[in-house]
Amino acid sequence: MANFLNSIPIEKIEVGMTASYSQTITDSDIKTFSELSGDRNPVHLDELYAAESRYKKRIAHGLMTASYFSALFGTKIPGEGCVYVSQTLNFKRPVYIGDTVIATVEVIDINLDKKRVFFKTTCKVKNKIVTDGEAEIFIP
Repeated sequence: MANFLNSIPIEKIEVGMTASYSQTITDSDIKTFSELSGDRNPVHLDELYAAESRYKKRIAHGLMTASYFSALFGTKIPGEGCVYVSQTLNFKRPVYIGDTVIATVEVIDINLDKKRVFFKTTCKVKNKIVTDGEAEIFIP
């Protein structure tokens, strides 16, 4: 079994543990995510189109905010070597260029026998939830 330097053994993970990551959304982030994901919806990329939408200006991809959960799992709790099993997502509010997203994961359950850790996942902007859900992570 590999020994990962930046990981927490499942036996040391406890319900209630949290980790957070913040990112201020830029035009470049949205364009890069669009290229990586293939989602070129004009509500993300075209100022004129977005101005006519219900959002009135360009918005970030919802899955961009959700990707910050993956960053937390792979670098903080549980850390290197973990594998995403599942994730539910609820997109509550739009995220705009210039918004600072704070992603937080919180351990809500642990199954030692199956080597699974369950998390509440939340992204907030200005203390308002923009994305939330639950995740299941496998620790090999």
